[in-house]
Amino acid sequence: MRQETGRIPACAPLTPIHGFMSTRIVLVDTQHPGNIGASARAMKNMGLRELYLVRPKCFPDPDAFARASGADDILERARICHTLDEAIAECGLVVGTSARQRHLPWQIVEPRECAARIAQEIQTGHVAIVFGSERYGLTNEELTRCNMLVTIPTSAEYSSLNLAMAVQVIAYEIWLATRPGAPQPPPRDVPLATAEEMTRFYAHLEEVLELIEFRDRTGRGHLMTRIRRLFNRANLDQNEVNILRGILTAVQARRRPAGKPVAR
Repeated sequence: MRQETGRIPACAPLTPIHGFMSTRIVLVDTQHPGNIGASARAMKNMGLRELYLVRPKCFPDPDAFARASGADDILERARICHTLDEAIAECGLVVGTSARQRHLPWQIVEPRECAARIAQEIQTGHVAIVFGSERYGLTNEELTRCNMLVTIPTSAEYSSLNLAMAVQVIAYEIWLATRPGAPQPPPRDVPLATAEEMTRFYAHLEEVLELIEFRDRTGRGHLMTRIRRLFNRANLDQNEVNILRGILTAVQARRRPAGKPVAR
């Protein structure tokens, strides 16, 4: 049985914990419902409550609730999304998880460093930790939505981690960094731009690049992917994105044909 987004009852807004915004766990293309349940249990152990499921193969499912072992409330409030973009739309910091090294360079951190960064960002915005499918992990396309990549160091003799085990490790480090009494870094003056705001910026930028006929000269179609990675590493705040979009709008005003509207 597969539950569609439109059939999910509306979820009430969650009350921030310890004065923080939310840290959501996002599971993409999860194949085994038991892993969803075990991940929910790991989340509840460490005070995390927001679970987003992108295209789960089987959910809701009895195996998920059996493996949740008392974390049924996490599963009942889980939100099912058709796309990763939908799941991370409100988030300023998006962290991808991977055990594999990629052919493209990524900002890679370990769980403790990642948790320290999360402790800062959830003071002013929402954060998403994204886990890929059990077999393949996150695709390179999905990783272009992420600001950084976290990897869990393991023994070289056997490095395979179950999905729920990986969620447990990351959630534990987040709990250590954000639990009551833990020292907190100073909050940002301006929140990070959300994933949705960055998506609108990329669409605006692509439109302007087309307008000035700046195209991928290699023919490989990687230009926007590389541009995404560049700006994702920069961690732009909302003011910075507004400045950049203002520049793009000014370029359009100079180059657009008379009477053609400027993108918003």
